[in-house]
Amino acid sequence: MSAQILIVDDDPWIIDVLTRMLTHEGYSIVTARNGLEALEQVRQAHPDLILLDVTMPQMDGFTVCRELKTNDQTALIPITMLTGLGDSDHHRQGIEAGADDFLTKPIDQLTLRARIRAQLHLKRLTDQLEDTESVIFMLAQAVEAKDPYTEGHLQRIRYYAEQLAIACGLSVDDVRAVRYGGILHDIGKIGVRDTILLKPGKLTPEEMAEMQRHPEIGAQIISQMRFARRIMPIILGHHERWDGNGYPQKLAGEEIPIGARIIAVVDAYDAMTTNRPYRAAMSREAAFDQLRQARETQFDPDLVDIFVDLVAGGVIETRS
Repeated sequence: MSAQILIVDDDPWIIDVLTRMLTHEGYSIVTARNGLEALEQVRQAHPDLILLDVTMPQMDGFTVCRELKTNDQTALIPITMLTGLGDSDHHRQGIEAGADDFLTKPIDQLTLRARIRAQLHLKRLTDQLEDTESVIFMLAQAVEAKDPYTEGHLQRIRYYAEQLAIACGLSVDDVRAVRYGGILHDIGKIGVRDTILLKPGKLTPEEMAEMQRHPEIGAQIISQMRFARRIMPIILGHHERWDGNGYPQKLAGEEIPIGARIIAVVDAYDAMTTNRPYRAAMSREAAFDQLRQARETQFDPDLVDIFVDLVAGGVIETRS
């Protein structure tokens, strides 16, 4: 199946020239005359690459690019911006908006063909990574499914962690990493025996040692993801403690990545407010008390305070 390219330009002549040229190359073409039409075409056609003019009515190319690049569903579509010859200001703004490449008008056909081939090759590699990530997320769900008492745990952790990250003022990329970390934090348990995972009583020292390997196993599993550089420290560090008595690296205080500190707080809260074989779920207030008692020992004290305030104030909706 041929790649589909979206051409966005308010000049009908440019659209016609690019359409004829790229159709001859075997590509499937869709077009838009302004930024609003472009966003609608992306939603409907899901193009493999976008050629995007800068100056257009209703919504300029920078705004379109920025909106697409900040949306998880469209962020990985390559965008080549079409700019005026020697327009360095447009080039700078395009980089800030997240553009992947630039072509200057008038457009050289040989350069256009080469750039498109390169961008589509990168897109195919990215799509392969997305397939790998889908498998990884399925593995995380398979781990959760082993224990009927943790049903819905991953989605709750994702939600709690994301809201806490936003409240802490983290960047868009860091919030996304925390969201993914919430879903994937326990994926390393795929390498822990079920007899240990599902044991209702206290673990032996040998069993505990095996259980404590799961952050390192998890970090290795997700090492091939696109966002591994941001997510691996979260998975590796979510059992570290503020006082340095956690595992696997014995990090303390702000040595622990903030994403891992966030997951530690919300993971503990969800565990306390969930029914387990050996105890009933705690009330919200009782869980708050436990979190406060572990300030400055197990948990980042500021994160505990922020999270409790968010839940108590109704900003974060919880199950209890």
